[in-house]
Amino acid sequence: QVQLVESGGGLVQPGGSLRLSCAASRNILSFVSMGWYRQVPGKERELVAMYTNGGSTIYADSVKGRFTMSRDNAKNTVYLQMNGLKPEDTAVYFCKAVDGYSVSGYWGKGTLVIVSE
Repeated sequence: QVQLVESGGGLVQPGGSLRLSCAASRNILSFVSMGWYRQVPGKERELVAMYTNGGSTIYADSVKGRFTMSRDNAKNTVYLQMNGLKPEDTAVYFCKAVDGYSVSGYWGKGTLVIVSE
């Protein structure tokens, strides 16, 4: 069973920055893709950023130019650097990994980001 553990959330003022981390329990190169999603109460979970082992990274239009996804293969960890945070970025942020064995992929439990004065 794959475990994904997110960290780095918290309270930040508008315009501020946070870096989220997602540590995987196995080699992240074994995954077809990894991504960050976010969800606010009453709304569907939405994609924030995702990379595939084919080398491409995609971002939601709402975060382009502000968020950057990266990874450290040696640490089996992916990151989401969030700059220029806005109140509408407030959400629980989840990490997801997909391989060839799990139809629905693997999810972490999430980390809460609150952007407020």
